[in-house]
Amino acid sequence: MSAWTIFLAILVFSVIILFHEFGHFIVAKWNKVKVLEFSLGMGPRLISWVKTSEGRKIMFLKSSAFLEEHPEYNGQTIYSWKLLPFGGSCMMRGEDGEDNAEGTFNSKSVWRRFSVIAAGPIFNFILAFFGAMIIIGIIGYDPPVITQVKEGTPEEAAGLKEGDLITSFDGKKIYLGRELYSYLTLEGLEDKDITVVVKRDGKKETLTYHPATEERYMLGFSYNPDENQAQIQSVTIGGALADAGLQAGDYIAAVDGNEIASGEALSRYFEDHPLTDQKITLTYLRDGLDYDVEVTPQAVNYVEQGFSYNLGREKTNAPGVIKYSALEVRYWINSTLEGLKLLISGKLGMDSLSGPVGVVNVIGDAYKESKSEGTLMTWLTMINMMILISANLGVANLLPLPALDGGRLVFLLIEAVRGKPVNREAEGMVHFAGLLLLMGLLVFVTFKDIRGLF
Repeated sequence: MSAWTIFLAILVFSVIILFHEFGHFIVAKWNKVKVLEFSLGMGPRLISWVKTSEGRKIMFLKSSAFLEEHPEYNGQTIYSWKLLPFGGSCMMRGEDGEDNAEGTFNSKSVWRRFSVIAAGPIFNFILAFFGAMIIIGIIGYDPPVITQVKEGTPEEAAGLKEGDLITSFDGKKIYLGRELYSYLTLEGLEDKDITVVVKRDGKKETLTYHPATEERYMLGFSYNPDENQAQIQSVTIGGALADAGLQAGDYIAAVDGNEIASGEALSRYFEDHPLTDQKITLTYLRDGLDYDVEVTPQAVNYVEQGFSYNLGREKTNAPGVIKYSALEVRYWINSTLEGLKLLISGKLGMDSLSGPVGVVNVIGDAYKESKSEGTLMTWLTMINMMILISANLGVANLLPLPALDGGRLVFLLIEAVRGKPVNREAEGMVHFAGLLLLMGLLVFVTFKDIRGLF
């Protein structure tokens, strides 16, 4: 992991966190809540800036005790840059205590407090939108246009044509090529009538077809088909691998004694050795140990996709940039929610989660892949990573879990229904317990990410 990669990761994280905390900050100011400190980073203060009666003052390496000992700083908002580059805060008077004096967080109505807390995640979505405007303004969006229809397929017979713009597929609204890709990847085609709405020559047409099927033998799992070690990404409940006890996060090391060095090698092996009803022996790795298991592929009716569609980008006009930037953010929010649903359902394992180390590694991989295409593409790739992470952070913070913004919003909703606040001490204990659990999860994913580097 290079120093340049670490710098880019810090830059991306800093922008995202700063914008999140700025959301809390600006809405708190609008609601006349006293902000004690607005900071970027964690740990000791490196630089602090404060406006006093004598003018603006810049201070270096000042502790909280020092600031409390100097009354000229009391009542003023302190702006700080702290040592550790991850994290940030917007500290408000009365936020975590019983102080209900004028100007404190607790003195405001429940809905004003709700707006202050909700502003952080909302500003993450706003940042993602601004980033999407840059991407789409420069290289465009990916319209879900059909690029090829296979001859002799039900799709061709139904009237699908090259150049058709898909607006709805199997009841799901489609705006981007990636949305169709995600739907087909996660949901798959079923052996049933499929209704497709397309726009052709400015007119909408509704077409229905029953996709072709063929019997295939399947193991019921997905994996990364690249040069990295073949890791199981998900297993199908009731599938052959699930019945054999394999889980998401396991690594396929060999098939029938043939070593498998990567996901790409696994794909080639299955191409050269199509699955049949005969048992195969899989060697897989879990927690540093290898296991052998016999698996019998299952016969399934595989549904054929008789058309191809666009995943490339094309430019659009100014109104289109705004429209598709919003749809870009919508796509990433929906992708995050789909990932959470798969995680909760068990279709994705805990190994699918990544912490700061894993995200830094992903940013590094994205940088390596893009730098050969020039400086502009490198920065566009980093902006795209910022969009993805910012949207993910916005969704994660809105989850109704203690210690997160979403958990605090739940307590405010309870207060609105009850007509009086929840006991502050009890709420604090709940958030503290949630914080401990989140820290434990962070330690787990960080350890997993570090182990994955070696």
